[in-house]
Amino acid sequence: MPQKLSDEKIADTLNTLTGWKRHDTKHAIEKSFKFQDFSEAWAFMSRIALLAEQMNHHPEWFNVYNRVDILLTTHDADGISDNDIEMARKIEKYL
Repeated sequence: MPQKLSDEKIADTLNTLTGWKRHDTKHAIEKSFKFQDFSEAWAFMSRIALLAEQMNHHPEWFNVYNRVDILLTTHDADGISDNDIEMARKIEKYL
């Protein structure tokens, strides 16, 4: 079972992830991505969906036109785990 990360570990790790931040009210990290248009946003989401299946770790996300908001949390850990950090790092490689 994944372990919830300490606040210190989360803060240190977020310093290495461009644009990712802690959610204001949930035990999660989040980032908003903007693309040229809906097609680019959808293509990005499709790639992330395949990654999520591969990792068996599924993000919460929201899409409007060229914007994709991603929220990562580990429900089994009741907060942010290494799974979320690993997924955030991999998502960055899809840009």
